[in-house]
Amino acid sequence: MSGTQAWGFTDDRGAQLGAARVPRRVVAYVRAGAALYDLGVIPVAVYGSGHDGDAYDPAKAGVLEAVGVPYLGPGRALDEAALRELRPDVVVDVTYDGKSPYALDAALVERLGVPLVALSVGNELDLPAVLDRFAALAAGLRIDGREGAGPEGVGAEATEPGAADPAAPVPVPVVVGSDAVGPEIVTPVTVSPATGPGQGAALAEFEAAEAALREAAARSGLGVLALSGAGPEQVHLARPHAWPELAWLAGLGVRLLDPGPGPGANWLTADWVRAAALRPDLVLFDNREHATPPYALPGGVRLAPWNPETPPSPAAYARFFRDLAEALAP
Repeated sequence: MSGTQAWGFTDDRGAQLGAARVPRRVVAYVRAGAALYDLGVIPVAVYGSGHDGDAYDPAKAGVLEAVGVPYLGPGRALDEAALRELRPDVVVDVTYDGKSPYALDAALVERLGVPLVALSVGNELDLPAVLDRFAALAAGLRIDGREGAGPEGVGAEATEPGAADPAAPVPVPVVVGSDAVGPEIVTPVTVSPATGPGQGAALAEFEAAEAALREAAARSGLGVLALSGAGPEQVHLARPHAWPELAWLAGLGVRLLDPGPGPGANWLTADWVRAAALRPDLVLFDNREHATPPYALPGGVRLAPWNPETPPSPAAYARFFRDLAEALAP
């Protein structure tokens, strides 16, 4: 950060971003926006991906729709004039490849002349590291002690950002997870300090949910298959170690089933016969609107919803862990 910049951040593409004042008006991809909301930053608007339509996908929205954050439609179809009218100070997206934003064209944001932050949700980071990056961004956007501007009527009133209070206490980093290698939990991992109002409770709940899931997994021993339905003839079977949250589940002792060799880095695309042949006890099915319900699974298989785009916040993952622990219970 230069002497003339009040805000700076290096994103997961390696882009060094800066602004003369702390960004107040945040436009974000819906997954990122839901996470930032959980972390105390209220977006002025969010947009979807190419999988999304003209209305919120309830699985991805979190509480954003309920609190009145506007949804702009798919990111690659955004109207530039409408986006300019929102006067964003920063745009926040995710990246799977560490090179490009996932849900909108970088050139659009360049024409707006505002920073574009892309945070990794791919498998080069483990889940606590993903959470850490979102927490770090949220902390930086709250550096002057105020939450994001939010939509009209939501959040703090917009004022000129001021410097952080030098007399304020320095927060202590909080442990929110453990570095998992196989089924063993070996070393703690910390999430960025200054995670915002109420985040201590969210972090504690994350740890408690981890413990509950670890206990449920140890007791059940059920084989779990994560998948995304693509109609009666096709299904995408998740490769557990390609997804930070699924790999973390494996580290907590959940017996995740691997679909085996074949094309595809994150998914193996197959038919439902292939899915049934893996003999899952529990199926985590993609509950986003563009996915289809499970077809042709053996009788007695348990079903539980899974959002492959769970907002990267401790609160959101704590809810997912709790729900999965219940699904694994006898």
